[in-house]
Amino acid sequence: MIEHPVEKANFVLGIDFIMSIKRAIVSVTNDLTTDQRVDRTCRTLVKMGYAVLLIGRQRKDSQTLLPREYRMHRMELLFDKGPLFYAEYNFRLFLFLIFHKSAILIANDLDTLLANYLASKLKAVNLALDCHEYFRGVPELVGRKITTRIWKGIEDWIFPKLKKVIAVNDSVAKLYCEEYGVQVSVIRNVPYRKTMTGAKSKTELGIRQEQKVILYQGAVNLDRGLEEAILAMNYIRSDAILVIAGIGDLFEKLKKITREQGLSDRVMFLGQIPFQQLHAFTLMADIGLSVEKDVSLNYHYCLPNKFLDYIQAEVPVLVSPFPEMVAILDHYFIGETIEKHDPEYLAGKLDEMLTNPERLALYKQNLAKAAGELCWENEEKKLLLIFDF
Repeated sequence: MIEHPVEKANFVLGIDFIMSIKRAIVSVTNDLTTDQRVDRTCRTLVKMGYAVLLIGRQRKDSQTLLPREYRMHRMELLFDKGPLFYAEYNFRLFLFLIFHKSAILIANDLDTLLANYLASKLKAVNLALDCHEYFRGVPELVGRKITTRIWKGIEDWIFPKLKKVIAVNDSVAKLYCEEYGVQVSVIRNVPYRKTMTGAKSKTELGIRQEQKVILYQGAVNLDRGLEEAILAMNYIRSDAILVIAGIGDLFEKLKKITREQGLSDRVMFLGQIPFQQLHAFTLMADIGLSVEKDVSLNYHYCLPNKFLDYIQAEVPVLVSPFPEMVAILDHYFIGETIEKHDPEYLAGKLDEMLTNPERLALYKQNLAKAAGELCWENEEKKLLLIFDF
């Protein structure tokens, strides 16, 4: 049964969740709008016969959620970021978990682990941790020794006791396995197999039909190479537009840079797109960007959602030379890597790709094979075994 989501904190569980014998509660710290991995995990649990409840948080600018085949609850919190946010979130989540029955608790990343671990021990229920990244290696923690030490203390206490740990790629799994001596299963964050129809109309967005689209989708945050990508549009010779789909800490700053550089006709900001609608935008792209900077372990070992979404939409890619992306790039030959983030250099790489139709056609041919293999229908077979407690 598909239920419309509940936006407020006065959440009331539906009869299907209350009466179900098999219940799973999945928790994240985001607002549930764009998190495709968690959606896929929840849908796999539904397939296994669980009544699923996904818990996130309500933000002031959170969009209304589209209906899904499981229940959702957003907690309204007093604090939006920083230590007080994480403390409040975990305290509120712990109270929620101990007063709602479940057979499985799924914590997503270290920032939800404490509440889930304590509740799982108190209630004697199964717990799994899904590591979307190497959490202590995120750019936000670089140089913040005290904050990093607190997170490491939580990790050192709980991680060795965990029986079910999942990571998004081999590199992250290896880091955690070597550090804590636990078995870590790899479930890559690949999308469902998508159709190649239903692309968003360029003209509907004000883009000329003959104009090439360079797409960045995902978080608009620090060290994603977005400032340089925008400045590169000053130098690019091809008839192309840079389209940025997403929001984040740098969103307003990047819009200001675009205006100051006189690039408003060459850079377009779409804002936040619900993941159910994102594929239509990805399909219209000619090149997909994933040009993060090598500023942290988390970035260095990342396998970004957008990179895998580009593959599923059969869009050639221009990416940073990080090991997880390079391994796929070399195996399938579906795009190019960059050597530096200089705007003039980036413009040259983009022009090189856009003006070589034969090479783009070869990428497209290889992408069809990659999309057929790198899909959730293949990956979730492993997850079904992991969740078979």
